Amino acid sequence: MSPIGSSADNAAAESFNATFKRETLQGRRAFTNEREARLTAFGWLHRYNTIRRHSRLGQRSPIAYENSIRPTSTTLAPAA
Repeated sequence: MSPIGSSADNAAAESFNATFKRETLQGRRAFTNEREARLTAFGWLHRYNTIRRHSRLGQRSPIAYENSIRPTSTTLAPAA
């Protein structure tokens, strides 16, 4: 954490917000209603959290990254 009032405090949030704006709002004039805006935001968030590749994850999607570090088992573990 940096000193109070430093712009570095919100670097991750600012990066996320900039990506959201760039990928959903750039070149768009306006939404026709609130529902359309919400659906667009939800669709983008779903894609961002499941499909979109992230540089922090080695250019893998969050799902691919999770599967690579914690493969699912097809059988139940025996009770201890």
